[in-house]
Amino acid sequence: MARRWTNDLTHADVTPKALWLNRRQIMAGMAGATALSMAGRGAMAQGLEPNTLEQISSYNNFYEFGTGKEDPMRHADAMQIEPWSITVDGMVDNPGEYALADLLDGLDIEERIYRFRCVEAWSMVVPWNGVELADVLDRVGVQSGARFVAFETVVQPDNMPGVRRGVIPFPYIEGLRLDEARHPLTLLATGIYGEPMPKQNGAPIRLVVPWKYGFKSIKSIVRITLTDTMPETTWNNLNAREYGFYSNVNPEVDHPRWSQATERQIGGGLFARRQDTLMFNGYEDEVAALYEGMDLRENY
Repeated sequence: MARRWTNDLTHADVTPKALWLNRRQIMAGMAGATALSMAGRGAMAQGLEPNTLEQISSYNNFYEFGTGKEDPMRHADAMQIEPWSITVDGMVDNPGEYALADLLDGLDIEERIYRFRCVEAWSMVVPWNGVELADVLDRVGVQSGARFVAFETVVQPDNMPGVRRGVIPFPYIEGLRLDEARHPLTLLATGIYGEPMPKQNGAPIRLVVPWKYGFKSIKSIVRITLTDTMPETTWNNLNAREYGFYSNVNPEVDHPRWSQATERQIGGGLFARRQDTLMFNGYEDEVAALYEGMDLRENY
């Protein structure tokens, strides 16, 4: 596999920066018409609708701030993100507590326009900025016996009402197999639309694994651990029947409480037609080989 990934989405599939910067100054009808015009063939040919920064930053799950989609937007501003450090431990050559700037120093920040698919059967198209996780792993030196990468998110009870209420166990924890973590698609994202990551979207750094359901892309990371054992993950601990370790987007494997065959794209409007969900969220050509020989129903 080529070391670097070639993007199949373009700026035609997201709302151009100039448009979302001026969105509040443009009449709603004009904005909608302009967005459709500028989306052009790329978005419409793929059945995609462009997503604005407003949509991306105001509709998401971040249970540390509450269970409602609007809760992160309402409460995340209180989260303290400076200074920020990430503890890297486990089976690495250079463990330690790294200032975020030091961990990323010298790495190229790339733009990656990815489809984003939530397990709740809604989707977006998001222009992330970040670095490949593999580059960070190379920097800290992965030992030969490591097989998995575990992640942990920040806990700030004074600033996070969801943590204070204990809506789920915290800290939020997630994990990937090492070959998934090293895949060129797997990103540590630091921004959206070329701007710093909004707090409600997981500032200052989050994971993005575009072929998996969104809850695998853990936000506001403070710990990365290399291990030889499959790590526990929050939603798998809460309900293993509904949330498997892999959680690859798969239209043929329904959630026990709803179908995964179709999805609703945010921003499509109340009466927008649902679109078919793609295997591995449209990244089958890039990632199917990771699961060759596996039963994807059993290993959901």
